[in-house]
Amino acid sequence: MASYVIEGGYSLQGSIRPQGAKNEALQIISAVLLTPEVVTIHNIPNILDVNNLIDLLRHIGVKVTRLNDEGSYTFQADEVNIDYLHSEEFLSRSRALRGSILMAGALLGRFGYAIFPKPGGDKIGRRRLDTHLIGFQELGASCVYDSDKKSYILEAKKLQGKYMLLDEASVTGTANILMAAALAEGTTTIYNAACEPYLQQLSKLLVRMGAQIEGIGSNRLTIQGVKELHGAEHTMLPDMIEIGSFIGMAAMTNSELRITNVSIPDLGIIPQSFRRLGITIEEQGDDLFIPRHPNGYEIDTFMDGSILTIADAPWPGLTPDLLSVFLVTATQAKGSVLIHQKMFESRLFFVDKLIDMGAQIMLCDPHRAVVIGLGQSHQLRATKMTSPDIRAGIALLIAAMSAEGTSTINNIEQIDRGYQDIAARLNALGARISRL
Repeated sequence: MASYVIEGGYSLQGSIRPQGAKNEALQIISAVLLTPEVVTIHNIPNILDVNNLIDLLRHIGVKVTRLNDEGSYTFQADEVNIDYLHSEEFLSRSRALRGSILMAGALLGRFGYAIFPKPGGDKIGRRRLDTHLIGFQELGASCVYDSDKKSYILEAKKLQGKYMLLDEASVTGTANILMAAALAEGTTTIYNAACEPYLQQLSKLLVRMGAQIEGIGSNRLTIQGVKELHGAEHTMLPDMIEIGSFIGMAAMTNSELRITNVSIPDLGIIPQSFRRLGITIEEQGDDLFIPRHPNGYEIDTFMDGSILTIADAPWPGLTPDLLSVFLVTATQAKGSVLIHQKMFESRLFFVDKLIDMGAQIMLCDPHRAVVIGLGQSHQLRATKMTSPDIRAGIALLIAAMSAEGTSTINNIEQIDRGYQDIAARLNALGARISRL
């Protein structure tokens, strides 16, 4: 198990470019299974979850070639070994990577067969699979749970398009159904579909591959199935979660930071939500510039003077992956805010570590926490802690960077899953982070 040792209290200065989007990468890379032709993808982040998915594709016979150090790869799935899907090695590798579930839609659409175990990933609460499985069944696939393998087995001689109303606007569920429907016979309509920018990116790639999709960017997708898909080229968006992490980090460490090439139109209400915490964010071209806040930053209130609430919601609402960063950033603001994490019931449990550092936080229940910001005159104190998941991990790193003294974060492999070479990139801006 690796650890970070962070010497807190140092400001950052300079420019940083965000990595390619993790959540988009898992969808886009899975989509290469839909065609035997070459698919070229640029701006793939060099992070653990993505690398594990690429490695899993190699093991099932996909030819993978890395073109350069900028995250450009080619993929060709012309010799997929379906028999490997039955092996315990495949199940073991899939079980350790939640993103592996995104292979199911592509495999089912092209080969009529898919198997996946109950996936692993962050321990942030229940993450049910109903939307995926019901969607596949609506398209005509059979679904059987193998209790010995602890895996779901999907089979379909022929997928048939269908109108469906999803029970929730699941991003991965929509992506999986969309990939399967692209090669189904007839017309599929997905209502209450997720419409996040990364799902839009997947839809645009599929169109370039020859799919017929209408309604991209809306919550109603209409897919006219085609017999085959072809090779294409795709460049991934910058990671909005990393961008938000840098905004919170700049404010908490009283830094002057430029975040470059952020694709502002695809950030939604993220900058606006940070501004409600009192953080100054200037849009300069396609860059975000966060100046120093020598007098601190003050949390806004609602118009009637009541306490501000920041809550997650399906796009174009605020992504739940950033609530941990909003929470930790609020600890050094002036004022109070209610953080409402609606989706996962265990994601706020890391606040006990912030309380140990001197933060004023009341955990109301598994979904809500009230943060009483005391301003930067009450600096957090260093401590030793363990990262429970990716997003809590980056929040704890931000807290440690702003704290007085030297902190240690264990289990940083969780951070590695979502943030590319983060210590070196931040040290280049003035941070003091060592990896053990």
